[in-house]
Amino acid sequence: MSESNSAFGQALVKSLIGERGHIPIARALPDITPELAGQTTEGIPYSIYQLMKHMSYWQDFMLTFLEGGKPQAPGSVMESWPEEQAPGDEAEWQDTVRHLLQGVEKAVAFARTVQLDEPLPGFPGETKGGILRNIASHNSYHLGEIVLLRRLHGAWPPPGGGYPA
Repeated sequence: MSESNSAFGQALVKSLIGERGHIPIARALPDITPELAGQTTEGIPYSIYQLMKHMSYWQDFMLTFLEGGKPQAPGSVMESWPEEQAPGDEAEWQDTVRHLLQGVEKAVAFARTVQLDEPLPGFPGETKGGILRNIASHNSYHLGEIVLLRRLHGAWPPPGGGYPA
């Protein structure tokens, strides 16, 4: 693996897990209760639960390309948003968090091991590094929304603190 590929891979890992001014994703989620996950806020079109399911949908979609597959594109982006605003129970919520974090771990493993400028046959014009960058930026965007919703509901910072505070 070239030095530049390795350096870009290390930068992607930091973007995927969060660092410096971006709370690590694994610290921002585990203490969220199912009740908080399903809580709605006036003027906000989705709950934390819906955000998490949406993040997982697209993360799974993009990881499928990295795994050599070609996922079926949704007919509409709205298909990537669940209708249910809350998890059915604690077990479902914990599975939702676990699934998203396991996907992040898969993406990190790819960032550390693949040739990042290698094109993806099933995704013309895209590279493995581009897909990983997309996962990182999409998750980061929505994690910021989750943090904001937590603040609005008085559930921030998480145990151990959060930064930015």
